[in-house]
Amino acid sequence: MQNLGIAITGSGSAVPETFLDNQGLSELVETSDEWITTRTGIRQRRLATTTESVTSIGAAAGLKALEMAQIEAKDLDLILLATSTPDDLFGSASQIQAELGANRAVAFDLTAACSGFVFGLVTAAQYIRTGVFQNVLLIGADILSRWVDWQDRRTCILFGDGAGAAVLQANQDDRLLGFEIKSDGSLNRSLNLAYMAESKELIDGVNISKGSFGNVSMNGKEVYRFAVKRVPEVIDKALFRANIGVEQVDWLLLHQANQRILDAVAERLSIPSEKVISNVANYGNTSAASIPIALDEAVREGKIKPADTIAASGFGAGLTWGAAIFKWGR
Repeated sequence: MQNLGIAITGSGSAVPETFLDNQGLSELVETSDEWITTRTGIRQRRLATTTESVTSIGAAAGLKALEMAQIEAKDLDLILLATSTPDDLFGSASQIQAELGANRAVAFDLTAACSGFVFGLVTAAQYIRTGVFQNVLLIGADILSRWVDWQDRRTCILFGDGAGAAVLQANQDDRLLGFEIKSDGSLNRSLNLAYMAESKELIDGVNISKGSFGNVSMNGKEVYRFAVKRVPEVIDKALFRANIGVEQVDWLLLHQANQRILDAVAERLSIPSEKVISNVANYGNTSAASIPIALDEAVREGKIKPADTIAASGFGAGLTWGAAIFKWGR
């Protein structure tokens, strides 16, 4: 099989219409707009209703990405859904495949929490580089509002719902310049959404674990320390693999977790603030969707232009973190 390069040729995003601003949150928990904004940079977040799903917003984002890339769903070889909140625990990528009418594409979910889009980008690239697939739709979509304790001020102020997508295609020039991905399960306790079970006796002497998932649990201080240390490191390693210097980066595109993290990472990398893409104020932390939503907005606003060099990095539960250096477009 011929070794090929990849190009990211289209982007799309979709978010629920319903929003909850900080003033509204102050009616749920003891907080204020000033308290939330100064600590996180978040002013509002979008929340899915009962009529919206990972499948519906993921498909909507995917359709917009296909339109920008000027290809049809029937041309897709693979749909890769990065999500931690599927509509079906067995996976939602196949539902998106059916929704789009992409009957030739194989579809599966990938779970790497807030690092999901970067991990998905790296995974999709391997299929293309080896010549197995030509056209891949990568979607990051999460509805974390399902799993938030809306009485827990530490977490309910942070998360929102949304979906973003990108089309990756085989290309003569490889626009994915370098990457680095990491995991450390010993830090899982810092941020998780754990299965909560009780023992249930089926018959005498035969017991099973029966239960459901709980709510998002996070140690904010630990996650902040982790992010501001590990994210600059992993971006540096990805830049090394790409054989370029940080001064050649046009845009820093981080997982939109917290404005303070974005600022701290940029400062440690000596990247000026005008090169940092941020929309966390409008959407909060949308997990695997945050990078592709921010990417899509920046492309459609004309900030990101063809051949711009982007340093993207995701980080989150697992704990997982990773970075990818790529040029936009063919």
